[in-house]
Amino acid sequence: MTKILVVAPHADDESLGCAGTLLKHIENGDEVYWLLVTGMSIESGFTEQQIKTREAEISQVAQLYRFTETFELKLPPARLDMLAKGNVVCAISDVIKRVQPEVVYTVYRNDAHSDHEIVFDATMSATKTFRYPFVKRVLAYETISETDFSMKPEDPGFRPNVFTSIDGYLDEKLDILSVFESEMGEFPFPRSEKAIKSLAYLRGAQANCEAAEAFMLLKEIN
Repeated sequence: MTKILVVAPHADDESLGCAGTLLKHIENGDEVYWLLVTGMSIESGFTEQQIKTREAEISQVAQLYRFTETFELKLPPARLDMLAKGNVVCAISDVIKRVQPEVVYTVYRNDAHSDHEIVFDATMSATKTFRYPFVKRVLAYETISETDFSMKPEDPGFRPNVFTSIDGYLDEKLDILSVFESEMGEFPFPRSEKAIKSLAYLRGAQANCEAAEAFMLLKEIN
């Protein structure tokens, strides 16, 4: 049994990037923990109905995955760059110390959304080997609609070097994503069933399987 922590800036990032992989971990008997960094609030400009709907979605998704535990930091979405980075690092570190995961999945640093950059940096700070020796593997997942829309001139692009076959898990991934109704749309919207399937088949072709999810390996200690 391996402890897995998936770090998501926003609810649905983890499912877009690695739902099939997480389901596969759980099927194999691993403990999977979900860390949601941001959360809706009145102060962040969301209505009470939006907040209630999102809370229900998070609860339903956690049950569908059968996560061991879900952590919600409820930091303000789209405003992480306005917070002291040390506070974000400490909040993520507290969860990592509590869970003591062997494997950590996080977002790609150069995604279009500024929250993803902050979460990536904070996660890397919170997985330093000399402070968190139990962390043996750290990977970045791709988030369709963010990773593929990065226009930073210095960004070499998401270059995956780890692939996980999700044959038999793609339909379940789509079922989970359908729970986040406000985040999904009709093709050619990037967070659509057709686009998500297309990316899975492309990664599958690169990995010689039907469907796959792709990652960049950031650290591995054997």
